[in-house]
Amino acid sequence: MSLQNKLRISEESVKTINDFLLDPANPLIQKFLDVVEKYGGPEAINEKAAKARQLDHLMDQLKAKNSPYIKDLEWLIEQRDSGKFIKLEDYYRKILGDNYNPDSMKKDFAVTLELSALQYFPFLIEQAKQAIEKQELMPGRIIRVRKMKEQESDDDILAVAAAMNIIGASYVETLDTKGTDGSNIHLGGPETITGYFGGVGQPNDYPIKWIDEFLYYYTTYGVRQVLNVNPGTVLLGYFLHKIGVDIEFKISVYMGNDNPYSVLWTLLTAKLFTREDGTTSLIGFNFSNSVNNETIELSAVPRKAFGLEDVVRFEHHITETYKSIVRQPYNRRDELVEVAAKVRNISAKHEGADPEIDEKREHPSDILDYFMDKEDVLKQNLMDKLLRNYLDKHEAIAKTANALIKNNIPVIPAKNLH
Repeated sequence: MSLQNKLRISEESVKTINDFLLDPANPLIQKFLDVVEKYGGPEAINEKAAKARQLDHLMDQLKAKNSPYIKDLEWLIEQRDSGKFIKLEDYYRKILGDNYNPDSMKKDFAVTLELSALQYFPFLIEQAKQAIEKQELMPGRIIRVRKMKEQESDDDILAVAAAMNIIGASYVETLDTKGTDGSNIHLGGPETITGYFGGVGQPNDYPIKWIDEFLYYYTTYGVRQVLNVNPGTVLLGYFLHKIGVDIEFKISVYMGNDNPYSVLWTLLTAKLFTREDGTTSLIGFNFSNSVNNETIELSAVPRKAFGLEDVVRFEHHITETYKSIVRQPYNRRDELVEVAAKVRNISAKHEGADPEIDEKREHPSDILDYFMDKEDVLKQNLMDKLLRNYLDKHEAIAKTANALIKNNIPVIPAKNLH
């Protein structure tokens, strides 16, 4: 037997795993199933979520609360329906001029334009106004990190859900059971981020709490996609999808997928728990900021071999917040243009401005701002500065889109607008 053949997983090993998972007395599985049953089981859960995410249902709830966001959402619908946003083909012509040739575009390698994080709904409206005025593209994917209970209290969660429905963008919410609430008693608050080597932040019974929290927001607001930061909650996310709940999640940069073998580990587990149709709840994951293009290319090998190339998106940070996360200057745009011509299904994530822009701001973008209470933001008169940071990210997206298009690589913006 060759050395490589010794890696074969025996049928006995697979049987042992199945026996463990299917054992009615298994306390790990029963705790998980108890939460699912609390919400009525997979079929009832999906039905509630489907109703909850309907635009009419979301708008009716906002109207019942006499929300000031109704006017903005109606404006957004009007702008969309009257064609105020630039069409994608026209944007290609705007960038390429007479050099634009649809047949020259590498259609199989379209890159999703991604922005993180949209903390406050009004920011999206300001972004849309700028996109119309300057004939720019709105992102096709938006990440959120604002506290769930806080945004539920001021209807931001409803307004953003409605807006994403209107513009045709996918979006991800970050559940409150993410570790910055003191779950790790040895760390405190957002410092969990900088203390991740002391524990990823979802210890003990927190994976079960995470599932409970997801099912609440899924059935109440139709929130389908959430951020995932811990191996335990990743596994339970696979379990939940496998038994029939239509959860989708992306794995955070904090999970540390920083080499092809860590990616292989992530994809192996996803493949083990795919449904019969080949789908998985893992719809994307962030690479670590340290990965190079070779790692991304090698990571594409198992993704394709497992039939997950169209299912699992590689989400790569092109820019990062100027403070509290990476050494600056950090800008991966040139590398993206190179790898995007070789690897399919990539999104270009923009977490900050281009560093030369951010460094000149009175308040440069800072990852710790994501964890600040809205009350503190207002007390410190930071809202306008955070809006400036947000629009700077929008500008970074435009630069990335233009660089890709100039190299005949298509982009994926908000599909209902462009």
